[in-house]
This record gives sequence, structure tokens and C-alpha cells, in this order.
Amino acid sequence: MNETPDTALTPQQTKTPGERNILVFAHTGRLEARNAARATCTQLHRAGLVPVMNRADLEALTEKWENPVPVAVAHESVALKDIELGMVLGGDGSILRAAEMIRHTQIPLIGVNLGHVGFLAEAEEFDLTETVERVVSGDYTVEERMAIDVKVWDGSQKILETWALNEASVEKGNREKMIEVVIEVDRRPLSSFGCDGVVLATPTGSTAYAFSGGGPVVWPSVEAMLMVPLSAHALFARPLVTAPTSMMAVELISANGPEGVLWCDGRRTRDLPPGARVEVTRSSKPVRLARMHPAPFSERLVKKFELPIAGWRGPHTPGPATSALTVIRND
Repeated sequence: MNETPDTALTPQQTKTPGERNILVFAHTGRLEARNAARATCTQLHRAGLVPVMNRADLEALTEKWENPVPVAVAHESVALKDIELGMVLGGDGSILRAAEMIRHTQIPLIGVNLGHVGFLAEAEEFDLTETVERVVSGDYTVEERMAIDVKVWDGSQKILETWALNEASVEKGNREKMIEVVIEVDRRPLSSFGCDGVVLATPTGSTAYAFSGGGPVVWPSVEAMLMVPLSAHALFARPLVTAPTSMMAVELISANGPEGVLWCDGRRTRDLPPGARVEVTRSSKPVRLARMHPAPFSERLVKKFELPIAGWRGPHTPGPATSALTVIRND
């Protein structure tokens, strides 16, 4: 394993082969994920590593498992601090769920996409065997992705403190009524308007909900945060890109207005009373993702979104447009 920063050690330096614990995290509600998890656990066990799962996932897995192998149980027979890496079998939602589970650890996650886009995943289902082999040999690198800390205030009382990898979104709680908000950056009010919501996102989240709201795609290596209004009834409601050191805030204006709702990564939710204030800052705890392929983000963007780069609209191969054009002159 090659790490960033350079001070990290390879798995072989930190543990003997028999002590290497690999967390297998699967979307066990899907048959293909259960089959992939069984195959992964079997391959890890045969290579001398210890597959680890949480109890609920393991119970879903053991049913109809014809040739089961020993699997340790997270939090019971193996502590999270003793896990080297997490393999996530599913889509981006599964990776977000796994990130929540290992939030207070330094465990890197590597995703094998069994869903649709799988933007956070490193490999596809047909790469599963090779991915396990690379994990066994420690042949991967680790990159850090910015996360955000989220605080919710009701007047002077802090009523919630949580976090997100992709985004925190402040949305209307009543389908029939917009919320009235004021948006702030670094405690400076910028604008107020009615809207369906406001997305506060990381660069990683720029290809998720913020992308659907018309926000820009931000390369993961860019240190920044995004604020993207949703269906705003305003002349100035453009997506904003702020410094990573900034504090973004959204406040529900009217104390007698409609309630809102906060969503973090589309998983954790909290009702927002009228007048509530949501503050977002960069988290000191990034999420660590394992990578096997050192491809540039632009290549990942084209592949995951299946962007058209061939044909009459562009070159047939990636790179500068160099094809010669025939010029017809009418002298």
C-alpha cells in the first residue's frame, strides 16, 4: 500500500498476514451484493486475511451460503481500530453508509460498484477478484476527501452537531411552501430569497446532489466548499464556491414561517424549526478512500457519466483535437 502522507506504513509492516483484518461492507438487500460479499470473504480467507462484517450484514449473508468461511464480527470479535481497510460492495449509498460506520477511525474504504453511477467506487463488479488480490498484496494508494462539520442552532441553543462527506442540504419541509432563507459566508449575509432548499457541499459532493441542482463540478484535489440554491425565486441565486476555511450558513428567516428539514448525505435527517440556523465548516477529519488506478479525475468524470467525447462533437481519442480538416476555398 502506498500512502499519502508519506509517513504511513504498508500493511505488511504494520501487521503479520494472519492479523490483517478487512471489513467487508455490503448492500445485503441485493442478491448480487450478497454473492459478491460471499466471494470476497472466501477469497480473503484463502489468502490468509480475516474478513470482518457487522452482525446484521453477516446474518443476511449466512443464509444459503453453501460453503461458508469464518467471518469475524465487527465491534465484537474485532475492534474497528484493528481493521486495515474496508471493502464496500454496492453503490455510492453503501460507501456513504460505510463512511458513517468508520467515521471515528482512520480506515480507508475501497468501493466496488454494484449500483448505477458509483462515482465514489474504484472498481466495477467484474473487477472484484482483481480488487481483492490488490488488497491482499497491499497494492493501493490512499487519498483523503474533505468532509464537513454541520451545526444546527435554534436561537442560542445548539440542537444538533453532525457531519457529511457529500453535502448537507437545507430543504423545505412542506411540499406546498417554499422556505425563506438568508445565506451567509463568513458571517456576512449575501442574499435572501425563497427556495426549495440550499445544498452545502464538498468537492466530493459536487458530483452528487449539488450537481443535480446546477452546481459546478469541482476536482477533489481542490480545497473548497460549495453553496447551491435549489429552485430559488431570486435574481441573484447563483452557485457559490468558497474557501475551505470559510463558514457557510443558511438561516430560515421567518420565525412564523414553514419548517425546514436538514439532510446530511441523504441519510441523516433532522427537522428544522422556523428561525433555525445551519452552519457548515470544513471538518478536521477527512474520509480516506483507497485507489488502485491513478487515473486523473477528468478520466473518471468521462467514464462515470459516459460523456460523449467521440464523433463529430469531439476527437475519437482522449486528448487535444488534432484531426486535420479539409478547407474548401471559393477563390
